[in-house]
Order: sequence, then C-alpha cells, then structure tokens
Amino acid sequence: MILELGANDILRGLPIDQMKKNLSEIIERAKSHGARVLLAGMEAPTNSGADYRREVHDAFTGLAREHQVVLIPFFLEGVAGVDSLNQADGIHPTAEGTKVVTETVYKSLRPLLGERN
Repeated sequence: MILELGANDILRGLPIDQMKKNLSEIIERAKSHGARVLLAGMEAPTNSGADYRREVHDAFTGLAREHQVVLIPFFLEGVAGVDSLNQADGIHPTAEGTKVVTETVYKSLRPLLGERN
C-alpha cells in the first residue's frame, strides 16, 4: 500500500502529533491485514516556519522507523516549487509534474516489488 497523506494537514497547520496519530493508525491497520506499506513523506512549505518544517520532516522519518516501513523522503521531490510542473494553484502537479512524482514513487516501490518474486 502506498500511503500518501498529510499534505492537507500540514497546509492547515494541524498539530503534528495528530497527523502522526492518524498516519500511525492507518499504517497499523494496513499491516494488520498483511499489507506492506510504502510511506510517502511530505514537507511543510517554507513559509510555515523552521520549527514546524522540522517537526513535519521528523514525523515522517519517525513513523517509518517506528513502523519499519519504507519511506519516500519527499513525495513531491523535483516538483514542489517548480512553476512549470504545478497547476495554477501552485500545489497540485500538472501532467508533467505527475510523471516526475511517478518516477519518485517507483524508485522506492520497485525494490519492494522485487521482494515478492
């Protein structure tokens, strides 16, 4: 299961502990049903403050370590902040941006797929 959630929580400034609790519950439920989880990390926008940005980053790395799941460090790597790869809202990727995101996900997913064979 590819778990990519948290971006809206981050944009709304939700307390990190609540985001972590929500994601942790999802991971635990998925694993209890035999799913292997690939956690897609997010980063807080630069205008959210250094402390909040660090807490968001640490939340995803901590969840991956705690639940022993593979982490994509930043789901929007190479896309976030690149105008030509984002829609007019500056948040959601364009078709070209989605291709970059797909490659980012595949780099982490491919080794997991090989483990099944």
